[in-house]
This record gives sequence, structure tokens and C-alpha cells, in this order.
Amino acid sequence: MQVLEGLKVLDLTQIYQGPYAAFLLAMAGAEVVKIEPQAGERLRRGGGAETPMAFAMLNSNKKSMTLDLKHPDGKALLKSLVEKADVLMENFAPGTMDRLGVGYEVLKDINPRLIYASATGYGLTGPDRDQLAMDHTIQAASGVMSVTGERGGPPARAGGTPCDIMGGIHFHAGILQAILGRERSGKGTLVEIAMMEAMYFTLASDLSHLHRTGETPPRRGDKTNTQTTPYGRYECADGWIAIICVAELHWERILTVVGRTDLIGNSDYGDNAHRDAREEEINAMINDWCKNLSMDDAFQIMRDAKIPVAPIRNIESVRDDPHMHQRGMLHKMAHPYMGDLVIPSSPIRLSEYDTSELQLFPEAGADTAAVLTDWLGYDSGKVAELSANGVI
Repeated sequence: MQVLEGLKVLDLTQIYQGPYAAFLLAMAGAEVVKIEPQAGERLRRGGGAETPMAFAMLNSNKKSMTLDLKHPDGKALLKSLVEKADVLMENFAPGTMDRLGVGYEVLKDINPRLIYASATGYGLTGPDRDQLAMDHTIQAASGVMSVTGERGGPPARAGGTPCDIMGGIHFHAGILQAILGRERSGKGTLVEIAMMEAMYFTLASDLSHLHRTGETPPRRGDKTNTQTTPYGRYECADGWIAIICVAELHWERILTVVGRTDLIGNSDYGDNAHRDAREEEINAMINDWCKNLSMDDAFQIMRDAKIPVAPIRNIESVRDDPHMHQRGMLHKMAHPYMGDLVIPSSPIRLSEYDTSELQLFPEAGADTAAVLTDWLGYDSGKVAELSANGVI
């Protein structure tokens, strides 16, 4: 049994934020129908002829249906599907669905139990509602970019797309909360998630610095703005390791590993505040120890000493990580035209429920006929007519 088995989801989302939330629902057993324009979702094309890995990752385990929402019959068809749906997800610019005549106020009258979930950059209300939002611009506006980068250098973007994925996580959580609420009240609701707001909590340590000192946190490419020391990245002969000391026992173990047991018990290094004042000296001490060791050897020695440490791996190493492959988080798969792929499963695990077996994404519209038959009872003649009229 799967925890969301039987849940019907219409996924109108695109790019990263919404598709990730819908993927998590699909992996928990929901029937997720990705509704795309006839040409396919924008990310599917990837700006060129090839389907990008990102699309494959975010849209596995979904069905695909094509539908022209600008066509009167397309709007009518969506409304018919909404009658059968539990959840409708969209992450268009605020007001887009309303302009199409299929916004929340319209659809909730058709299905009062519908959970209508909207994910945006800045929210559905407020003075910045209509500000264009992408991960890059939200990193800038949310403050993340201001605290990312090297000391004394310019602001920098964080690697990956953290705003999109954090937005997707909150989007998924909001939908689950709405499902639980509906179980108790019988009512659907509008779920609203803004990436800008989802990112605020990621700045907890930097906001603590602002509150404590009254000063804007400086950029520190090696650590967050805390008094924790040692805390940073250290260069080895062939790479880097990252270390953080969060307990006095860790400090003593670090001193033992690097051969400076003479400093154990020295009051000048007796707590984080004292060590923070000697940060450059301490970092130099650790760097001197690391520089003649390989990254793997330095990591293993620190790990064996039970010090919080990790090698700074490149993404190829992460993709091939035997730990995540063994746990079933990562799967080697083959696609007809994309070739050999490594596709992630859901990071959410429930001991008493099954997770879906990972299935690669469908082609655009591959399941249109099946969805219309299963959900609405249409026969092949009706489906052919809709196709001929350009509705699907």
C-alpha cells in the first residue's frame, strides 16, 4: 500500500519548483497527470533539441496529457477533469489561471473538495506580487546572494537551484497539510507558497548574526556567520575537506589528529569565542596538516577520529555515490534517446508504506487518451475528435 494511493493530481506546473513537489506526490502513490501544451512543457525542450536531465529527474512517475487551455473546449475539458481531481497544482505567474477562466474561485465551485495549490515567487498578494521570479532573482531578493561568496568579494549565487527546490518542498508540505485538513473538514482549500518566504528560514544563522551584532553579516565563503571555530574548508594535496567543530570534544580530537595536544586545556583556546579570535592561526595549523595528505586520506583520518568532516566532492562523485545507490535513492536507468541515466527516487521514506518503483518520464501527451478514458469515460472517437480540433 502507498500512503497517497488513489489521490488524483492535475499537475500544471513547469520548470523546477512545482514539478519537484508533484514528483514527490507521485512517488508516494498519487496518480499525477502532467498537463502540458501540445509542444510539451518548456523544460522538456531545454532550450534546444535534447531533453535535459533535470526534466527526467523531476517528471518521472507521472502521466502526460496535452491540453490547450486557451481553447474554449480545452478549458471545458480541464473543468471536467477537476470534477474528478483531488489536487490541482500550478506555478504560473499570479493571475494567469484567472485570466484563462480556470482560477481557484471558478474551480472550487465545480469541486468544493478540490485542493488548488499555487506556487509563485513572491505570493498571490502584496506589492511585489507581479515581480518576475526565477531561482536566480529570488536568491538575490531573499538575501541568500548577499551572504554567499568570498570574504571581501562580490555577492555570489549559491550552487544549484535552492530557491526552486525549497519552494517545491514547502509546496509539497502545504498540499499534504491540505489533504489532512480535508480529511477532517471535508473542504478543499487554496494552498499558496512563495519561494521568497520559503527561503527566509535558510538564513537563520545570518539573521542571528544581525540580531547579535546589529551589523549586516559579511560574506564568508568558508563558513556561516557564527563564532564556531574551526569551521571551514581545508586544502589537501589533491582536493579539499570541510570540517566543523561543534563541541569541545571535537576540538580536542582535532588537536590530537594534527599533533597539537599541547593546546588541549589551554584557556586561550578554551571555547568558541576564544578560538574565533584566533581563527587564522587555527586554520593555518589545520591546513599545514592537510597539505601533504590526499583528500581521501585526510578525510578518513578525521572520520576515524569522529570529527565532523566530509570530502568536498564534485557532482560526478555525488552522482556515483555508492551509499545513495545502495540505499535506493539513486538508480541507474537507460532511456531510448537520452542514453544511460542516474535518476533519483524520493528522499521521503515511510516505514509502513511503499514508495513507487521509479519509472522514467513519458513523452508529451503519451497518456492523453488513457486519462480521458479512465477519468471521464471518453471513447476513442471522442478522443480523436478532440485531437482533430486541436484541443489535446
